[in-house]
Amino acid sequence: MVESDTLRALQAPLKRQYRDDPSSAVVTLHAAGSLGEGITCSVESGRALAVATSMGLPLTDGTVRAEGDLDFRGTLGVGAQAPVGFRAIRLTFGLATTASATEVAKLLELTERYCVVFQTLAGKPALSVDLVPAAPS
Repeated sequence: MVESDTLRALQAPLKRQYRDDPSSAVVTLHAAGSLGEGITCSVESGRALAVATSMGLPLTDGTVRAEGDLDFRGTLGVGAQAPVGFRAIRLTFGLATTASATEVAKLLELTERYCVVFQTLAGKPALSVDLVPAAPS
């Protein structure tokens, strides 16, 4: 487990660079999948650094559970009124920690604030879909 001082030392040059050159903080992540591969995708990303580590909170174990409610009628075109996509998404964290209830509440608040996926979904980013010719095989 990374200690909070070590984490801050690792983050310091990046934070300095991003303050000096904000455009260097913008990255493009890619996901790719091919039909015939089970229609799967993987996402390349940088290293994730935990909010608990940054706060110096002791965690001995933890779990994250994500679940969502989806009506497949929309995706399959069965029900004209059924929406396509998730109508609710829930994240649940299970933590083994000696931190106080106040510290854990602050951890949850900051996790929500700095979670890339949560903030992306909450912020309704600009979306686009393009069609390009397939490369010859």
